[in-house]
Amino acid sequence: MSIVSVQPRRKSRRDWTPALLLSPAFLVLIFVVLVPLLFSLYTSFTNYRLIRPDSLYEWIGLRNYQRIFTDSKFWAAFGRTIIFLTLALNLEFIFGLGIALLINKITWGQRTLRTIMMFPMMFSPILVGYQFKFIFNDNIGLLNNALQSLGIGDGAIAWLVDKPLGMFTIIFAEVWMSTSVFAILLLAGLFAMPRDPLEAAKVDGCNSWQVFRHITLPFLMPFAFIAMTIRSLDVARAYDIVDVMTGGGPANRTELLWTMIARVGYDNSRMGQANAMAYVSILLSIAFTYYFFTKLIAARKYMGGAE
Repeated sequence: MSIVSVQPRRKSRRDWTPALLLSPAFLVLIFVVLVPLLFSLYTSFTNYRLIRPDSLYEWIGLRNYQRIFTDSKFWAAFGRTIIFLTLALNLEFIFGLGIALLINKITWGQRTLRTIMMFPMMFSPILVGYQFKFIFNDNIGLLNNALQSLGIGDGAIAWLVDKPLGMFTIIFAEVWMSTSVFAILLLAGLFAMPRDPLEAAKVDGCNSWQVFRHITLPFLMPFAFIAMTIRSLDVARAYDIVDVMTGGGPANRTELLWTMIARVGYDNSRMGQANAMAYVSILLSIAFTYYFFTKLIAARKYMGGAE
């Protein structure tokens, strides 16, 4: 009887063992992720200001969200963010694809080139921002000095002040830093690509462009959409580079969603309204992620992959 009574106890202890081992991770997620999310969601329905702690309890309902939907500055920043995200992702894909194809053709020193290719993504966004702020500076910038030394242009170009040029400099810095993400994933796709379809296409008389257009590119598109899904989450939350290079200025001409949220929340101390903006901006990330996920599924179906 004693043996029979001990066995269920041991079995029940084994059932609780995985939960006990995972409990520290769950507690960290609860206190580091879930609690701040719930708190920020609550404050988005209040008139919370950093300079007035008692305003945390001033419930105003949907007023913050109503202000957002009637705020032209917010929607201007929203539109700039979409343009920034679209241009950055497409340029990173094009340049990453070109780099991956070139490195795939090289037979000597390929490992060294792959290592060098990853250098830009190792830098902090803040460091990249300061680096390109110095390069594009109006007075002491390397680019203006180089152009004037070559006799191109009469005066200094206001790269960081002019509206279209300011967006160009931010996109340039973002593309320089993150193109290697696309290049690495696309190069992995090229390494995994079977050779039989390529050889069969060459035997059938297909030229290099036809092989790339109908075989290589469709095979690489799932890898490209994975990279776009990852990068869309980062680009939609771009803050560091923009804040360092232009600060969203001049006159908010280069302000994106998260630089605007930081300005409203910390500079203007309107944390409740900033949190409401943050939750609305999350919809942008979800929309792009869902779009690229559906494109990934379609690309896998086209290549005969599993759903």
